[in-house]
Order: sequence, then structure tokens, then C-alpha cells
Amino acid sequence: MSNRRDVWITGIGLVSSLGEGPEAHRLALSSGTAPVVNETGFAPYVVHPLAPISFDAQIPKKGDQRQMEPWQRIGTYAAGLALDSAGIKGDKDILGTTDMVVAAGGGERDQSVDGAILTEIENQPNPEVFLNEQLQSNLRPTLFLAQLSNLLAGNISIVHGVTGSSRTFMGEESSGTDAVRIGWSRIAAGTSEIALVGGAYNAERRDMLLLFALKRLAMHAPWAPVLAQPKGVPTGSAGAFLVLESPEHATARGAKPIAKLSGVWSERARRNEPGAVEAVLEELLKTAGAGNGDETAVFSAASGAPEPTQAEAAVLARSGLPVRSVTDRVGHGLEAQMPVALAMAALSVAEGRLFAPLAGETLEKPFDGPLSRAIVTAVGHWRGEGVALVERAD
Repeated sequence: MSNRRDVWITGIGLVSSLGEGPEAHRLALSSGTAPVVNETGFAPYVVHPLAPISFDAQIPKKGDQRQMEPWQRIGTYAAGLALDSAGIKGDKDILGTTDMVVAAGGGERDQSVDGAILTEIENQPNPEVFLNEQLQSNLRPTLFLAQLSNLLAGNISIVHGVTGSSRTFMGEESSGTDAVRIGWSRIAAGTSEIALVGGAYNAERRDMLLLFALKRLAMHAPWAPVLAQPKGVPTGSAGAFLVLESPEHATARGAKPIAKLSGVWSERARRNEPGAVEAVLEELLKTAGAGNGDETAVFSAASGAPEPTQAEAAVLARSGLPVRSVTDRVGHGLEAQMPVALAMAALSVAEGRLFAPLAGETLEKPFDGPLSRAIVTAVGHWRGEGVALVERAD
């Protein structure tokens, strides 16, 4: 599209195991802070827990907090940080026209009900009848409604007053890529001026760990780097939102860009075909201009699932670009992972330098040169491939 507009990142809201806010993450990454990992609370599985947060700072009403599940609180909090970062928190005129694109899961299970059913069903003469009775009596319609994925967008609207158009995407890692892609595409095409995009994930929940364990995808302790030794998904609690804005809109209100989002691409390889992931990812990297210039690095949002991560690592090794694993630093946040990786990439590009490699991650190499471009890669744990390009905003 020859008349495509630039898209600026003017606000970043980020919470993870490394802390809250851009500055905390910048300091943690630049100082080489070791990954924060919980290997005992959910043994034998590895989890990157959310750093201590006072949700009152962005969600002042206790009633609002109580009706949210943890992942919704994480996302609403990160969204508030992004609005603060962009300088539009509380500006009703701008928030009234701010579009919102959210990546979200389907909510959290009632673990006590699930546990009781699983405990008692083995002793039932008619397990099917027992299960149907439990579903009718314990899983109320109101409980199901409390788990709707679009409630994150609703809570952001209620708490922060973001009342432009709203879209919610489901679909693990791909939903995070597409949430950013749609926000970016609309601004680049001129159909939107400002958008809040992102997602959130609560890793400290046994229902999702069970699903990963049943698929033999959950990382067992001890923790290990995902690119060098992909032995499973080290899930991490995280929330990330970006404020995307047209240069004209940002300039009119006196806002400066953190970085420029120059493109987002989403694809879906035929995973049952050997080499399909590599072929798709190589094509996406080519589209993003991986071979242009010496001031480019790759931020990998690899899941840690063995087969797709091995494919991603092989492609990144052949690219010749310096690589940094986002998942090694904060864990894997599924729907939130692409926004998290984009936030870290934008912070590094804005600073103009790449943080140091992580010990044990053999694919990461020292890079002392200036950094002006960052390519983010996100290969889903069982489907979906995505790439985004962040550049310095001159």
C-alpha cells in the first residue's frame, strides 16, 4: 500500500515477573537480572510469577477488582500503565475515540469444582450421569459468563474510559499477533488515529498447567533456556499494552514516539508438513527486511514447545542476526507474548542498544553496535507464526 501511513508507539504498559512499567523492565534487562522462576509452587512445573503489584494504583475501586479474574486485573493494570505512558490517561476526548484490540483467553476454571468432580467421578457407578448432574448444578450460567474473553476489554473500558471501537481475539499466540496487526493496519490505512492493543495472561493457575502437562508441553524443573534446550513451555504471568498512534494525531497533541511499528505479519504453516514452519518463518523474516543493515536484532517470543521452537531456533541461527529470547526473561504468556516482546523490542530500539546475552542461551551473542531495528518472532506452541518490525522513530 503506497500511501500507508507511519504508525508510532507512543505508550507502553508492561507487567511481568521482572516488575511493572517500562523503566523497571529496562533496568532489569540492561543489568542482566536473572529470570524470576518459581520451581516449587507448581512442582514439577516451571512458572514465571507476576512481580508484586498494588492493583489499586490503576484499578482504584475494590469492587472492580473483586469481579475480575487475575488475568483481567493484570490486563487492566497494564492498559492503565500504557495510557499513563502515552499521556492520555483521563483525557475523555481522546479516550472516547481510542480504538481497542485485545488478545484474550477464555477465562479461568473454578478449580475447587473441577477438583471435586475429578475426585468423586471415579467412585460413581454411572460417571456420565454424575458428570451431567454436576455440570447442571455447579457450573452456573453466571459462572460461564464471568469467563467471557471480551470482559477484559469491557473492564478496560469501565475502569479507564476507553470507549472507541473494541475487538477481542482468541487463539493463543496468534491472537496477540493479530490484535497488534489489526490496530497497526487500521492506523496505517487511515481508518483509525489511535489504538490501545495488547493482552494478558495469568500463568499461576493449575488448569492451564494441566492442559500443557497433558500435551507433554509444560516445562519441568529445572528451568532451561528455550532456544538452546527447548524442553517445554515455561509459562509466565504478564500483561502488555501498546498505544499505537498516527504521527499526525500524536504531533497535534504534542506526543513523542517511543518507536515506530513498521509492520506486523501473521501466517499459519501446515504443521504436519516437514519444514513448513521454517519456510513460513523465513519468508516472514524476508518480508520484514531481516537482511537490511547491521543495526538489526531479533526478539524471539518462542514458546519452548520442542518441535516449533527447534524450527524457530534453526531459522534464527541461519539469519546471522543477534538474537534475544523474551521468553527466557519473563516466561511465555500465550496471548500476551507478542505484545510483551514488542514492548521489550520498542524499549531497546528507543535506547539504541541491545541488552546482554543470557548465560546458557547459546543462540544469544554479544552485540555492542547501535540498534535501530528489531524484528519480533512469535511461533505458536501448536499453530500460528507471526513477525513484527519495530524501528527507531527519527
